[in-house]
Amino acid sequence: MSKNKAKIAIVGGGIAGSTAALLLSRTDAEITLFEKTPSLVSGPPFCHLHAGGNLYPEISDEQCLTLLKQSIDFARLYPYGVDHRPTVIALPEYCSRRTGHLLPRLQKLQAHYETLIEDDVKNKVLGDPSVYFKLYDRAQIETLRNKEIVAIPKTLDEWMIPFAKETDLDKIQFPVILVQEYGLNLFRIGARLMLSLDAHPSVDLRLSTSVTKIEKNDDQWILHSNTHNTEQTENFDYLINAAGYQTGKIDDMIGVSCQRMVEFKAAYVSQWENEATHLWPEIIFQGERGTPRGMGQFTPYPQGYFQLHGMTKDITLYEGGLVASTALSCQPKLPQNFIEKIEDSWRWEETVERTKKAIEHLARFIPSFATAKVGSKPLFGAQQIPGTDPTLRVAEVAFALPRYARCEIVKVSSTIDMSHAILDDLVKLGLIEASAHNTVAFETMQQTREENITKQAEVLCQMREYPKALAHRCVPEASN
Repeated sequence: MSKNKAKIAIVGGGIAGSTAALLLSRTDAEITLFEKTPSLVSGPPFCHLHAGGNLYPEISDEQCLTLLKQSIDFARLYPYGVDHRPTVIALPEYCSRRTGHLLPRLQKLQAHYETLIEDDVKNKVLGDPSVYFKLYDRAQIETLRNKEIVAIPKTLDEWMIPFAKETDLDKIQFPVILVQEYGLNLFRIGARLMLSLDAHPSVDLRLSTSVTKIEKNDDQWILHSNTHNTEQTENFDYLINAAGYQTGKIDDMIGVSCQRMVEFKAAYVSQWENEATHLWPEIIFQGERGTPRGMGQFTPYPQGYFQLHGMTKDITLYEGGLVASTALSCQPKLPQNFIEKIEDSWRWEETVERTKKAIEHLARFIPSFATAKVGSKPLFGAQQIPGTDPTLRVAEVAFALPRYARCEIVKVSSTIDMSHAILDDLVKLGLIEASAHNTVAFETMQQTREENITKQAEVLCQMREYPKALAHRCVPEASN
């Protein structure tokens, strides 16, 4: 290998490209990160640490076990982006599945979590494995309904009190499950990456920069970019395509064939002033995706803000919002109305209409939530799904050409395995030394002070026109 440092181009500063840049910064390579927006991690919303995939009863146990390990790694890398509050999983009474169907998987996840802790005690980031999940029958919930709400919950029972008080218990099955799946704050993770990468000497962070053309000359990638109408052409030794839902555009530029889908989704921001001082768990009411009885997801933030998903075509999912690539182009073509939402703005009338439907969707089970109001514009974006299976939840990276990696994550926790695979490829090519690619010790990586992350996260909220409350964690410390 030449003594010259390898030059690596990353196209896209979402969670995939930014995490790759963060982990590659531990090597002696020179990294240039191109992001067309003014900040990092501005793609589709994420709010949940899928530590086991309990939101997805349709996926395999193997995918769930992979998600558990990946989620633990992610929580260790981004500790200040984790909200330490558990998740309630409730099955509506009308659901054809019964709660008992979930228990074998939960038991496998609990055992796997215990094994991961035995391998490395630092993997204990989801609380005590002996209470990874807990079942509550109706009598227990009725007892909790008569308890006073605790300002800072410290036990699983204390977390369940708001749910017990406000949920219509005649509309759900028992037992109800409380599981140690925590929240993720995309603004705080984006802030941590902005602060870390902007200050790192080996990372050239190019915000508000579009890659307009890519050429190949022997072992060199030639990238043409535009920053505020200033054109630039540079050579790189390795290309990472982390363009998110637009990865197909990069594939088209370099003549690579592929199969993939893109799905537009939105989550809605509500404010429930009655609960502005209470701490809630996250709540999942399972359902059949794409039907009026689709899953409802109730994600708490400070000051009474709640992020809402309703997996129906009137709320989170959209008619015509799932599209596939063709033989003529790797880039699935979203209808223009979705592109306008992503690149321009939402109509306020649509924001109000869909947020109200989301509130109504959750109020079926939490009647008092009907008084909630629109909190801001939605959190939204388009998600890529490699291949042809729309239920796929675990994917990392593909190497379609030499010196080229295409990031294919579906869930944010997959970014670390993705980055490790890219590092392995760089070592194999002789672009970085094997000694520079050791197992990432997350705690030894430069961490940013929490108060600085909070300030930067507030800036991101203001830039993107969201309430500053979304920059804060509900619960800074783990409580088990």
